[in-house]
Amino acid sequence: MIEFRDVSASYDGELAVLDRVSFTIPNGDFVAFVGTNGAGKSTTMRLINGLLKPTAGDVLIDGVSTANLRTSELAAKVGFLFQNPDRQICCNTVREELMFGFKAQGRECADAEGRVDAMIERFGFDPDAEPFLLNRGTRQLLALASIIVLETPVIVLDEPTTGLDFRECSKVMEIIAGLNVRGTTVIMVCHDMEVTADYAKRVIAMTEGHVVDDGPTFEVLRNPNTLQRAHLLPSQIVDISMRLGDVAPAIASSSIARANSLDQMSTAIYEFISSHAGTGASPALGSDEGLGA
Repeated sequence: MIEFRDVSASYDGELAVLDRVSFTIPNGDFVAFVGTNGAGKSTTMRLINGLLKPTAGDVLIDGVSTANLRTSELAAKVGFLFQNPDRQICCNTVREELMFGFKAQGRECADAEGRVDAMIERFGFDPDAEPFLLNRGTRQLLALASIIVLETPVIVLDEPTTGLDFRECSKVMEIIAGLNVRGTTVIMVCHDMEVTADYAKRVIAMTEGHVVDDGPTFEVLRNPNTLQRAHLLPSQIVDISMRLGDVAPAIASSSIARANSLDQMSTAIYEFISSHAGTGASPALGSDEGLGA
């Protein structure tokens, strides 16, 4: 479990980037931190993995303050994926990169070799390839694999899909979702509301170093006050469903206005039309008001 207790943080003693932030992330959660640039999201991630220490308050991992944990101890608990894989990759071959974490932690052994071999096979890597000659998407996958292979109970991801095309984004997120299903706690900074809506179980919205909302994903992403305060736009399906609910009274009281995914929207529309078939009422409205007025 990760706890922030009235945490404030700044860089070089300047103006606070975080101001008295508190939240708890239980084991096995999948949390997305959202908000505009400068909201304090990346600073929060650096506090979790110990790259930054709080100027006030306390950050605890499984009840132990990060101030009392060595870097190697934190690295065994929290894996961190940078937004830019080129800031993380540092070895001459793919295999060396996947072994680097074990080497840094003094854990080079037959088990580590076996886990690296399995990771190479799983991702289809060429073990002798030079990482910086790989394309952007493959470098991101390699950086992710170098974290996964260590099997840390928590992974922190700072914009894991930045610079990826749709196929690469889907592959990365499905791997991350699979880890969460198997019990890994996932903490992710994400600007992409479609990715957030598709994968996160919980959203923490931030602005100007404060938490402005924290709850189940669609409770947060459907809250107009939260969207305004955090300067966010909802995912496309949520936006459409909310707009439909605003302009058509009959739709506002239907499941169409509460749809959070394309599948939910399709099912809701089908059920709505079926329920109005043969009634003589417009299936889009159910009255003379709204879109057809």
